[in-house]
Amino acid sequence: MKYKNKPLVSIITINYNGLVLTRALLQSLRNISYAETEVLVVDNGSQESPTPLKEEFPEIRLLKSDKNLGFAGGNNLGMQYAKGDFFLLINNDVEVDPNFLEPLVSAMQAHSEVGIISPKIVYHYAQDTIQYAGGKAINLMTGRGSFVGSKAKDDGAFDTSGYTELAHGAAMMIRREVVEKVGMMPDFYFLYYEELDYCEAVKKAGFQLWYEAGSRILHKESMTVGKLSPLKSYYMNRNRVAFMRRHAQGWKKSFSIFWFMLISLPSQTLRYLLQGQRELILPMFRGAIWNFKHQVKFPNPVL
Repeated sequence: MKYKNKPLVSIITINYNGLVLTRALLQSLRNISYAETEVLVVDNGSQESPTPLKEEFPEIRLLKSDKNLGFAGGNNLGMQYAKGDFFLLINNDVEVDPNFLEPLVSAMQAHSEVGIISPKIVYHYAQDTIQYAGGKAINLMTGRGSFVGSKAKDDGAFDTSGYTELAHGAAMMIRREVVEKVGMMPDFYFLYYEELDYCEAVKKAGFQLWYEAGSRILHKESMTVGKLSPLKSYYMNRNRVAFMRRHAQGWKKSFSIFWFMLISLPSQTLRYLLQGQRELILPMFRGAIWNFKHQVKFPNPVL
């Protein structure tokens, strides 16, 4: 498909009780040099009213959900209302460089086989340190993957753009045709693994993923992972198994379930006991058991 010289980019972000973060993102978006954009803010059932965002940033489209739809569900709601040729899903805890969009759009226009592009991501509070410079494929027997350049210095070693195996959920530009063909993100995940699942679905549909080193964003996520919460323990383990059930085939699927149940779960249980984090054990097992009660092979929501 041929695009006009300046295709419309729909920038979609989710707000959930995070007015301070969302306000900072919107302020940085006001300074970007690419003009053909629309900005959609999806409020995911916040307890605090999102109305001040619309008052301060009248240029945005504010979509309100009565409940928390999760990461995938909130972004899917935004894509339903978006008018752009490309959808840029971006976390609200991000700030952007003024010229970050042009390289993403140019790469989309130059590589018709590419369905999703992520920029270079550096830590906001350590801007010489990389969080993401591409991704390595998920191991379908363990459900584990990794990001290229993670915690490395941004010294030019990761300044080459190219194909990659994983995009990053903090910033993903998706071609509209991809969503029309593949569907939107699987919203049953709610938290964690949904963007990784979507990357696999997009690749299976014949598209490529791209890391664009010429574009940079600042992510306010901490460089050190804090203490797990019971909520995170539940969804990380539930969704890790669900991901493997959806994408592993044959003996790899059987092995992955065997490994998780008989090796990973017991070893993680022991680790939590030794660390004094007993409150994480029951949610972990509840997440695993969820997979024996629910199907995961169903179509993604359509646009």
